[in-house]
Amino acid sequence: MWGRQIHCITLLEFVCCFMNTKTRAAGLLMFRRTSPQVEFFLVHAGGPLFKNKWDGYWSIPKGIIEEGEEPLETAIREFEEETGLAPQADDYIDLGTITQKSGKVVYAWAFEGDWPPDRPIRSNLFSLEWPPKSGNWQKFPEIDDGRFFDWDSALGKINERQRPLLERLMAHIESKR
Repeated sequence: MWGRQIHCITLLEFVCCFMNTKTRAAGLLMFRRTSPQVEFFLVHAGGPLFKNKWDGYWSIPKGIIEEGEEPLETAIREFEEETGLAPQADDYIDLGTITQKSGKVVYAWAFEGDWPPDRPIRSNLFSLEWPPKSGNWQKFPEIDDGRFFDWDSALGKINERQRPLLERLMAHIESKR
């Protein structure tokens, strides 16, 4: 169950997870319309490696596609595991794929939704030996923050390889006006 999962990994395993070139992941980009603009919900990775890294380190909620799982199923599951909020959408907009710097292929969809203003992020947890080789295992949330950003702010916050997802979503929204 989300919020209770704990994965114990070493720093090397943690880094390799992000650098695995054969991995496929899937995620959701939630957006909302606020007059007159569109805002995008992005998340910030938890743990000590991302603690003081902000611009360019935000992402869409996403995760690894498990064997036998459809990418959209993964995206929906990961959104809930990483935020604590089950996405409620009648329609998911296919944003295609992007390739992360590591070579990881990410399948993405968007949906229109909102975040309750008083609701905190409730992410699943992982354990990491920190500092490395200390024998000290600590628990960290996969995601330590999530919030909406306007267009300009989102472009500055999101991982540069995920920017095309914002652009594709905006093109889709503009085409419907």
